[in-house]
Amino acid sequence: MEYHNPVLLKETVDGLNINPDGIYVDVTFGGGGHSREILSRLSEKGKLFAFDQDLDALENKIDDPRFTLINENFRHIKRFLRFYGVKKVDGILADFGVSSHQFDVAERGFSTRFDAELDMRMNQNSALSAYHVVNEYDEEQLRAVLAQYGELRSASAMARLIVEKREEAPIVTSDQLKAVLKKFLSPKHENKILAQIYQAIRIEVNQEIEVIKELLLQSPELLNEKGRLSLISYHSLEDRLVKRFIRNGMFEGEPERDMFGNFEVPFKKVGGLIVPTKEEIKINSRARSAKLRIAEKV
Repeated sequence: MEYHNPVLLKETVDGLNINPDGIYVDVTFGGGGHSREILSRLSEKGKLFAFDQDLDALENKIDDPRFTLINENFRHIKRFLRFYGVKKVDGILADFGVSSHQFDVAERGFSTRFDAELDMRMNQNSALSAYHVVNEYDEEQLRAVLAQYGELRSASAMARLIVEKREEAPIVTSDQLKAVLKKFLSPKHENKILAQIYQAIRIEVNQEIEVIKELLLQSPELLNEKGRLSLISYHSLEDRLVKRFIRNGMFEGEPERDMFGNFEVPFKKVGGLIVPTKEEIKINSRARSAKLRIAEKV
């Protein structure tokens, strides 16, 4: 699994409580690790649909008559499943965030380790790139991105400095962006702050939070009764969305209660929060921040 080492492989697929004859969706195909595990538990009647908007992922397509790979963003899950004549499924698996492949290919611009052009697009055909965000967003837009998605205390000052420096010359590469923000990168915390900056820009480029919301909102209609969600998050923004939606069926506020104080939600949680073992983190360091939550349609 050089392309992407699947995180919490057994736990995530176990969470789907697979019916061998059922229909399942892996909305983050990547290297295909989770998909292969699902297929290994399906009968000849079972079906697996997978989504991935990254063209590179198509090279990992699985040759199996039960398997269909859809080269689209999973925010369009309902529309594309309908295209294949599927209205209901028995489980949806998602491993949110960036694949190891995307981090490791320097020219994709996802990693702080390489000097590359500012890109960060999961869909290489998307019009919006990190270059556009850094060079064309106004100061308030930049501040909002850095504060909301990077949770950076210095978001205002960073945004102001980026706008000042890009007037002298466009900020084209990772190293140029680091040089602009050097005063904020203390040696002790440099990697952490850079990771927050990159995370913020990447989330904006790929609309990651909105995309997760759209998937979750479509899931109650797509899942059969007792169908399962098995969802891996990598940072607090994602995990809060997933946790609140499972608990309340909404992202903000509280659901309406009846006169007895009860309220209806589309899901019930299954078990508690699952995190990787020390052994898995030792083998795959990128698993260290993973959080798995499982829910069942009621």
